Amino acid sequence: RFELFIPQGRSLKGKRSVVSGIKERLRSRFHASVAVVACQDKWQRAVVAVCILGGDRRQLESDMARVRQLCEEARDLQVADMHQQWL
Repeated sequence: RFELFIPQGRSLKGKRSVVSGIKERLRSRFHASVAVVACQDKWQRAVVAVCILGGDRRQLESDMARVRQLCEEARDLQVADMHQQWL
């Protein structure tokens, strides 16, 4: 789960554009399930849940590190917090 800060967010429509972009990149690169799970009514914040399934924990850890890197490298948002859970 990533809490994202969108500094250029001036409206819900602008925020949705930024969040949709990162969701699509995560889905296409990692075949991940991605959903906005909180802060739907905030212009500059979003909480996005990312789920990746697999049988090899090392590969999953590597993929999640790359997910975090992709989010941190995005120029139109900042990662404010991350919470990771293994099941």
